[in-house]
Amino acid sequence: MVTAIAGPSGTAPATVVLQPSALTVEEVVAVARHGAPVELGPAALAALDTARAHVETHAASDAAIYGVSTGFGALASTRIDVALRDSLQHSLVRSHAAGSGPEVETEVVRALMLLRLHTFATGRTGVHRQTARLYADMLNAGLTPVVHEYGSLGCSGDLAPLAHCALAAIGEGEVRDRTGELKPAAKALAEAGLTPVTLGAKEGLALINGTDGMLGMLCLALTDLSALATHADLTCAMSVEALLGTDRVFAEDLQAVRPHPGQQDSASNLRALMAGSAIVASHRGEDCTVVQDAYSLRCAPQVAGAVRATIDHAAQVARVELASAVDNPVVLPDGRIESNGNFHGAPVGYVLDFLAIAAADLASISERRTDRLLDPARSNGLPAFLGADPGVDSGLMIAQYTQAALVSELKRLAAPASVDSIPSSAMQEDHVSMGWSAARKLRRSIDALTRVLAVEAMAAARALDLRAPLSPAPATAAAVERLREAVPGAGGDRWLAPEIEATVGLLREGELLTAARKFTGPLT
Repeated sequence: MVTAIAGPSGTAPATVVLQPSALTVEEVVAVARHGAPVELGPAALAALDTARAHVETHAASDAAIYGVSTGFGALASTRIDVALRDSLQHSLVRSHAAGSGPEVETEVVRALMLLRLHTFATGRTGVHRQTARLYADMLNAGLTPVVHEYGSLGCSGDLAPLAHCALAAIGEGEVRDRTGELKPAAKALAEAGLTPVTLGAKEGLALINGTDGMLGMLCLALTDLSALATHADLTCAMSVEALLGTDRVFAEDLQAVRPHPGQQDSASNLRALMAGSAIVASHRGEDCTVVQDAYSLRCAPQVAGAVRATIDHAAQVARVELASAVDNPVVLPDGRIESNGNFHGAPVGYVLDFLAIAAADLASISERRTDRLLDPARSNGLPAFLGADPGVDSGLMIAQYTQAALVSELKRLAAPASVDSIPSSAMQEDHVSMGWSAARKLRRSIDALTRVLAVEAMAAARALDLRAPLSPAPATAAAVERLREAVPGAGGDRWLAPEIEATVGLLREGELLTAARKFTGPLT
């Protein structure tokens, strides 16, 4: 639940003003994760009023318009009497709020509410301005509707998740308040000084017909994976040093031979992180007999670069989606209300699955480096499993088991959800994207990748300690020093689970990178 409104720098985040123009990934994360307030700008209010006027004109006519004068889905051919068209919208919201399973995370619900609100602000949905304002007020009051894990097929949008949000807006269902307390929506709204909306023609449909859940999770994932790609360069640099690997393969002229931008960025990071390493310098001479390092060291920029390219591709899809208005039917500038298929989640679902593949491979190469650190046959003189007294001490043996289990899980999560489709609504909705499912498993992938990198950081830091009196590079030494404030160094066997969790926390907060950047400057 949202319990703090401070941004990442500890200051109050700036207000996000919604206009018909595109949102950014950073704005979505600011509202969803950091509690930034939202506001409808003048252009958005004008667009809302214009679109609503078009809807009111059509709602009073006899024209057959999907969701305005007809039923929904397989009932689209059923005409609805004018007198019943407003109640139709409430019935739609109630019947579609049919999710099941655990509650999804607060930041996900806030992201999908913000993105739905932004679609309102484009003037393509036809909702009343008071409906849009209530969504903004709920976000600003920290009221988070209860949305469940299961219910979206990712076509006709994220219907069930969005319906649970709409249910709260009409004063029904349940919400979590800013403290995380579960309350009936009507009570929570009243305590916040807010009034539930009474839906008019088309509004119920406009509240639930969008890809906002999967897009919100994509925005959050892009932020997390971008940070983890840089963290992976840090843990790799620490491992290369500790394994007496060379930094020569990361040279700028070698990377220019195959000039993928992400590969070049990763190699640049590695050069900066390893600069000034006495450990690396100790085996640079003619007496060094190692011709080539293992792939998990030597090819790290190639893998991390491909991960960055995947992130860039997904970010481009996100930018298009953030400039879109997803609804069916949609209100056009000339006043027409037209059915369309823009709610299909395939563009988002594909890249969510692609990111899961990239996350799995980045974790896989990290685990291979960790295994090498623990194996005395391949670690160039380090004790078995980095134990203080191998045989008596198991060291980090089982931490690597945990890492291996996570990598195996990541491989399963990399199996794409978007290749699946299951017909629904009496075969009217006969092909669906499963984009919500792709997004949900990607969140698990990101958590697993964070944990894999945390174990590598622990192992590499311990190995660097064991290379004393040779000292690591200033940047990697700073990362080790920050880790040592939370996790002790080499010694006898001890309970490792809390140390893994502490390291995971440091990665999530960016603490190790912050320490390293004091010596490297910006890392990409």
